[in-house]
Amino acid sequence: MSREAAMPFTRILIALVLTAVTATACRPAPAPPPPAVEPAMSKPTLTRENFGTMPTGEAVDLYTFKNGHVEVRITNLGATITSIRTPDRNGQLGDIVLGFDDLQGYLGNTPFFGVVVGRYGNRIAKGQFSLDGHKYTLARNNGENHLHGGLAGFDKKVWTPRVLESDAGPSLQLSYLSKDGEEGYPGTLTATVIYTLTPKNELTIAYSATTDKKTVVNLTNHSYFNLSGTGDILSHEVTIDADRFTPVDKGLIPTGELQPVAGTPFDFTKPTAVGARIEQKDEQIQFGNGYDHNWVLNHAPGAMGLAARVTDPSSGRVLEVSTTEPGVQFYTGNFLDGTVTGKGGRVYQKRNALCLETQHFPDSPNHPAFPTTVLERGQTYATRTTFAFK
Repeated sequence: MSREAAMPFTRILIALVLTAVTATACRPAPAPPPPAVEPAMSKPTLTRENFGTMPTGEAVDLYTFKNGHVEVRITNLGATITSIRTPDRNGQLGDIVLGFDDLQGYLGNTPFFGVVVGRYGNRIAKGQFSLDGHKYTLARNNGENHLHGGLAGFDKKVWTPRVLESDAGPSLQLSYLSKDGEEGYPGTLTATVIYTLTPKNELTIAYSATTDKKTVVNLTNHSYFNLSGTGDILSHEVTIDADRFTPVDKGLIPTGELQPVAGTPFDFTKPTAVGARIEQKDEQIQFGNGYDHNWVLNHAPGAMGLAARVTDPSSGRVLEVSTTEPGVQFYTGNFLDGTVTGKGGRVYQKRNALCLETQHFPDSPNHPAFPTTVLERGQTYATRTTFAFK
């Protein structure tokens, strides 16, 4: 082919290429993938039904929060959370706390499933403390020590309910009047707990109390969580925002030391499976028969901050706990021993659940260096904890 003959063919080829390039450049870009659809948030609702009658004749109610994604049930006996149903990664609802199907189960000698413990959550050494030179003696219901308010603490009391309405949705207020001398504590204490389920799948607990006489107070919720709903919690991955914990003696009473977690089985500053180090030959692990210790949270006491995060690889459920409290008791159900039968006839065994009890430190009335739990007349005790379900 001559040069002159080839030139038209070349021009045609160039024109075809330019046309293709122009067409490609002008073609609309592929549409981006649709954004992940978040579940539509709905205003929570709160309903009431009868839960039974106490041996004294007092009626007990059961309240149910729903927001379209999470369901929480609370009874005014002990201000107790009886059920929390949350979705797994496939959207299937499951109950993630231990408890009982009916009122009768909560009337016996229980492991404090879901209750508000008080007047003092956790232990007080030898059931004694002093205020202004006066020694007070409490019930010894945990060996030689006082635990969770005594023989008939706040968990065994019928609280007075009241539904509070707001534009964001309802709240459940529960109040209890603890008389001067009850279980050995000084002062008449008026305690109030307000539960709120938010559209963002958060259960907020606001605690408050006033007294007519100098006393001590340390309220917390004692829910037992299992994000799988069944089996043990050894594969649950836990993060605790704390660089220190309070080591204990054989009676699980703090020694007064604040010990760094670094290099110990108590280091949960990064996500760690509960079972990774729970059987190590560590003195503190042996004292608690596992984890049953108070962690010193990194945030400033009184400021809302993250306490812990729990992830269950099998279900995909995540629990985040935030609080204004200075500490959290991480307990791995070490004393569940198969003697308690709970919801659905399930027998609760060792390490079938874990607790994250936001609190002031155990035995604080006997440790002046710990954040104080003393409440004066005219003061208001106020703390706040949020459980976020993801």
